[in-house]
Amino acid sequence: MNGMIVSAAWLNENLEMPEIIILDARLRYDPASSELDDLRIKGARIFDLEGDFSDKKNPFPNALPSPGQFENSCRKLGINKSSMIVVYDDRGIYLSPRVWWMFKVMGHQNIRVLDGGFPGWKKAGYRTEKVVDMKFDTGNFKADFNPDMVVDLEGISNNLKSRKALVIDARSSDRFNGLVPEPRKELRRGNIPNSINIPYETVLKDGKFKSLGELKEVFADLEGEGRPLVFSCGSGVTACIVLMASEMSLKNDNKVYDGSWTEYAQLTD
Repeated sequence: MNGMIVSAAWLNENLEMPEIIILDARLRYDPASSELDDLRIKGARIFDLEGDFSDKKNPFPNALPSPGQFENSCRKLGINKSSMIVVYDDRGIYLSPRVWWMFKVMGHQNIRVLDGGFPGWKKAGYRTEKVVDMKFDTGNFKADFNPDMVVDLEGISNNLKSRKALVIDARSSDRFNGLVPEPRKELRRGNIPNSINIPYETVLKDGKFKSLGELKEVFADLEGEGRPLVFSCGSGVTACIVLMASEMSLKNDNKVYDGSWTEYAQLTD
């Protein structure tokens, strides 16, 4: 285990620790999901990113909820200020870094991502169970929002002139370069001016994060970059994968442009 990820073997050995809360963060209606849909790690609690943990008043997808909404939703899951959280998803590494980042933004540092996610867990033969509705004692989680970890459209627009931060886009190179249509209908192609492209797949291997040495190679060109790094993608999800990988190998301040390309493409020329 390091400060950001845990292995399936470690979690299996510590599954019964009372302070550990396991969060299942898969998308509820993910066309990429399969027979894993109705199974979860023993005792895992459903983290509904698209519902309880998104700002539904925001017109853009997966928007970060208010601290109050986040706090209340965590308490309903029985999460406490003292909880050690382990989060996973059903693609290996996909949604879980977004959840990791959200907890960090809300002031909770004791959170890890399960490297390899549910596929790695199941492949190792560890304990699973059917997904059923569960009720929990109300937790005492307290949100302490850190605005320095988030960038909005105004911040991105101001940065076009100041270039105080470097924007890193985690979409595929074809999307970044406008060679293919965006998945969201009628969303224009392109990228934020002066941004660079590090597709999220480049920091992963077989559903896990690459080794520290391999990640250092991915970020080698940025090793001397002293500016803060702002991570973007389509809707703020895969940006967190690259952000998390960068924190393993770089020392820059990191932020997420929460609206990402979906917002920027619709609200700018």
